[in-house]
Amino acid sequence: MLPKFKRILLKLSGESLMGDGNYGIDPKVIQQYAQDIRAITDLGVQVAVVIGGGNIYRGMNEAETGIERAQGDYMGMLATVINGMAMQSGLEKMGLYTRLQSAIKMEQIAEPYIRRRAIRHLEKGRVVIFGAGTGNPYFTTDTAASLRAIEIQADVILKGTRVDGIYTADPEKDSSAVKYETITFNEVYKQSLNVMDMTAFTLCQENNLPIIVFDMNRPGNLLHVIMGRNVGTLVKA
Repeated sequence: MLPKFKRILLKLSGESLMGDGNYGIDPKVIQQYAQDIRAITDLGVQVAVVIGGGNIYRGMNEAETGIERAQGDYMGMLATVINGMAMQSGLEKMGLYTRLQSAIKMEQIAEPYIRRRAIRHLEKGRVVIFGAGTGNPYFTTDTAASLRAIEIQADVILKGTRVDGIYTADPEKDSSAVKYETITFNEVYKQSLNVMDMTAFTLCQENNLPIIVFDMNRPGNLLHVIMGRNVGTLVKA
């Protein structure tokens, strides 16, 4: 059975890297994610990754911290590079070839983001990790994931979360919440469901890029999604 997708962008939250901790990076989580990514690259799937930075730094209220929004966003971008380096290390321990590309220049640890170079790395079977968001304040890593996915012509964005899809309400708070198997972009808008921030979501809709929301913390789920099994929720036009 062949994989359903040839090239994917995997969006991971920074918070997911904490595991059971309150901050930082849990090596067990990195190892599990690396194993799951290895399982799909072995099938010939080309993988790009965007990771948030919320486990290290999340932009805070300027009134409370005295740090202006733009400065705080740049701090968050640096946090995503730290997470990218951790993920890179985990993947390389699995025997994968990787490249970390940063939207902010830091030549000693990452390549600058160059679209054509990123695509070439993917074609050669390397896992490409995109760090530092879009390189601009006021944009989230969800928006960075949508933008990079469109630029590299990915088939789909896979958003790995703590829940196994999109529900009518927050399943962690409402036991009567019902999961969607498939939902359209317009239905997400109408029901004000929280899938991605509006900028990121609109980019996907305008470029007809499907999104699959699934539970990345369950080992093997990434492979199930790639093989087209009924895991998570598909958002499409």
